[in-house]
Amino acid sequence: MSSPTDSLTADQTHRRTPPLSFEDLPGLMSLQTGDEKHGPAATSTLDVLWVLYDEILDVSAAALDDPARDRFYLSKGHGPMTYYAVLAAKGFFPVDWLAGFGGAHSRLGHHPDRNLVPGVEISSGSLGHGFPLAVGTALGLRAQGVDSRVVCLVGDAELDEGSNAEAMTVAGSFDLSNLTVVVVDNRSSSHGWRGGVGAHFAVEGWIVQRVDGRDHQALAVAMRRTAATVPTLVVAEVEDQS
Repeated sequence: MSSPTDSLTADQTHRRTPPLSFEDLPGLMSLQTGDEKHGPAATSTLDVLWVLYDEILDVSAAALDDPARDRFYLSKGHGPMTYYAVLAAKGFFPVDWLAGFGGAHSRLGHHPDRNLVPGVEISSGSLGHGFPLAVGTALGLRAQGVDSRVVCLVGDAELDEGSNAEAMTVAGSFDLSNLTVVVVDNRSSSHGWRGGVGAHFAVEGWIVQRVDGRDHQALAVAMRRTAATVPTLVVAEVEDQS
């Protein structure tokens, strides 16, 4: 299991130049101070986001508008601290932006804004929107003959929103093999699901994988393992926040 141990201090990290490493993330996150940080929502995504940007996604700060780039949608946008830290570590924007997190004149709001933050594909935070948008994007890319992946990260509690059930069904019906949904499962949903989160996706024709959400190798293997004709779900299990 991977964890950001022996990390640099925030001041040391601030002075370094991207690209930075996973061990730098705690220092980058500590630069983001103030209220309304949704800390548990952010830290639950730490390992998934790092593995995506470090090993999986074909996207870079130098090719933000490349039509062939992979798309990542953070539907769980109410806790963006880790997202911002990873984007800064990968050079999408300057590290010194992090210190202004949530400020009146900062680009880095409590919900990510695609018009203000380089590398952010959708403005999110209102739960239940990112997954349907990802389905639409996957359909659009396929119609254009663009061979790119769409990866959407949602929280398990976010799946309480009915729009996600519709998106799940549509993606399965259209065999959207270019779509991967990662559910960070910290068991914080209001009601839970009989048979677990994956059972509902499986009924709709998705390939379902469950992994330790802190294990970088397991996450990378799962997110690379996609099916040729159906969408993929990866359930990343992390610490219980219920």
